[in-house]
Amino acid sequence: MDERVAEDGVTLLSDLRAPPVLQRGGGSAELCAGLRVATDRVTVEQIATVERPVGHLPAFRSIDPPQRMADRVPMLPNPRHSAPDLGCWVGARPGRAGVRRLGAAVAAAAVVATGCSTGAPPLTQPAAPAADALSGVVVPDAYTAVVVRPLSASTFPFLGTDGKYHVAYDLELTNGGPVPATVETIDVVDAHDPSHVIVSYSGKALVDPDCPVGDCNRLRRLPSAPAADTTIPTQESRALYVDFTADSPQAAPRAVLHRFRGTGAANPGSRAPVPADYVVAPLDISAGEPRVIGSPVRGDRWVAVNGCCLPGFPHRSSLATFNGKLINSQRFAIDWKRLDTDGRFYTGDRTKNESYADYNEAVYAVADGTVTATLDELDPGTPGTLPAADPVLGPKITVQTVDGNHIVQDLGGGIYAFYAHLVKGSLVVKPGDRVTKGQVIAKLGNTGNSSVSHMHLHLMNGPSVLGSDAVPYVIDAFAYDGQIPPQAVVDSDDNLTGQFFEGRLPQPQPRTAQLPLNLSIVNFPS
Repeated sequence: MDERVAEDGVTLLSDLRAPPVLQRGGGSAELCAGLRVATDRVTVEQIATVERPVGHLPAFRSIDPPQRMADRVPMLPNPRHSAPDLGCWVGARPGRAGVRRLGAAVAAAAVVATGCSTGAPPLTQPAAPAADALSGVVVPDAYTAVVVRPLSASTFPFLGTDGKYHVAYDLELTNGGPVPATVETIDVVDAHDPSHVIVSYSGKALVDPDCPVGDCNRLRRLPSAPAADTTIPTQESRALYVDFTADSPQAAPRAVLHRFRGTGAANPGSRAPVPADYVVAPLDISAGEPRVIGSPVRGDRWVAVNGCCLPGFPHRSSLATFNGKLINSQRFAIDWKRLDTDGRFYTGDRTKNESYADYNEAVYAVADGTVTATLDELDPGTPGTLPAADPVLGPKITVQTVDGNHIVQDLGGGIYAFYAHLVKGSLVVKPGDRVTKGQVIAKLGNTGNSSVSHMHLHLMNGPSVLGSDAVPYVIDAFAYDGQIPPQAVVDSDDNLTGQFFEGRLPQPQPRTAQLPLNLSIVNFPS
C-alpha cells in the first residue's frame, strides 16, 4: 500500500488494487460495503445534494418501561430494567426486552471522583494531531434542520477478538426545524472521500421493536431508550449508536463525516417536511492508539459479559446525562464473570454470593498508576436482585453507591481505570497510593447496583466515573476460548442459570493486544 501527502498535509492511501472492506461493528461478519480509498481528495460538496431540505434523528434507553428493560446483557443487572446502566445486567429474555445487566450501573453513575495525573507517559499515544485528520475536510453551507454532532471524543480503532479493527462512538441528532423530521438513512463516509460509504444505517438497524440485541435499534430516545420510530418531533433530539469494523487500521479512514437522508424543514419558515440530504458532523477517528493493559483477573473461563459493541447490551447502551453532558464512560466496559469447570456461573444456592465461581476472586491492577478515589463501605447484594429494579432498594441508590465498592486509578496520560462492585473490606489501597501492574488491589464482589457477582472494568479520559468519556483499550495477553451465543444469555434468568460452554473452542487460541468482545470466553495467565 502506498501513501502520499496531499497539499493540505493529509496522508492519503493510494494505489489499492484490493479495496479494503469495512463492516458493521459488534463482531458480526456482515459486510457493509466495499470501500475504495480514492487517490484524489474529494470535498463534501461533490456528494452533498444541497437543495435546502432538512433531516431527522434517533434514540436510546434507560431504566425504561418493562417491555424494553430486557434490552441488556448482564453486566449484571436485568435487561428488563433498561437504564443508563446503573448496574450490570447479565441476561435477559427476548420477550423482556433483551438481555440482562450484570451489575453496576457503572455507566450510569458512580462516584464522581477527581484526581490529578501522575505525569506518566500517555497510555494512549496520539497517532497524529487531530488537526491533521480533519485538515481539508469541508462541510458545505446549507440549512440543516437536523443538527448532527458527535457525543464522543475523537477516537481510534482497536483490535477485537474477531480479528477486526473496531470503531465505536455516539451521535446526537436534534431537530431544530419548525416541522417534524424523519431519519431514513445515516451514512458514515470517509471525510476525505465522501463518496466512499463506510457503513449505512436504515430500516431495522435504526428501529426494530422485535430485536432485543444486535445490529438494531441504534436510534435512541434520550438518554438511551430505543426509539419507537424514526420521527424526530420539532425541538427534540435522538442519539445514534455508531460502530463499524475494518480489516486493518490502514483500511479505516482517518476521519469521517455523516450523511443525513430523510425529511425535515427546508428553511426556518417551513410548514411541511421535504426531502433532506446533507453531509455534516466531522469526527477524527485516528486520534491515537489503544492503551495496552494487563488483565484485571486471573485464571481460566472468564466471560466478557456486556462487552463491546452491539446495541441492546448494557454498556454499549449506557448513554446518560451526567455533569451537564450526554456521555457514556462505559462504552468499552466489560463485566468479567467466571464459569466453573462445568460451564456454570454458580452451583448450589443461587441466592448466596458464595455459590458463584468468581465471588471473592482477587482483582489486579491493570497497569502502574496512582489511586485517586475509593469506596469500601457497602454490603453485598442478594444474587438475582437488581437494586435499581427493586421498589425498596432502587430509591436508595446514589451517584456514589451505584457502582458499589470501587477504585479509580490514574494510569497517566489522561487515562483512568475504574474497577467496580468489589467486596466490602477487601480494598487494600487508598487514594494517593501508587500501585503496580499485577498488584492485588481488592476482591471481586456483588455490591452496588448489581444482580450477581462480577468485576466491572473500563477505561475513561478523566477521573469522573460518570462525567468522562470511554476510551478503547486492549489486553496484553490471554487465550481466546470461544464465544457464548448471545441468545443463551438472553434466555437465561437474573442469576445466569444454565451451562454456557456451547460456543467453547476445542483448543484455546493465544491472543495479544486485543479487546475481548461481548461474551468472549477468555483464559488469563495465572
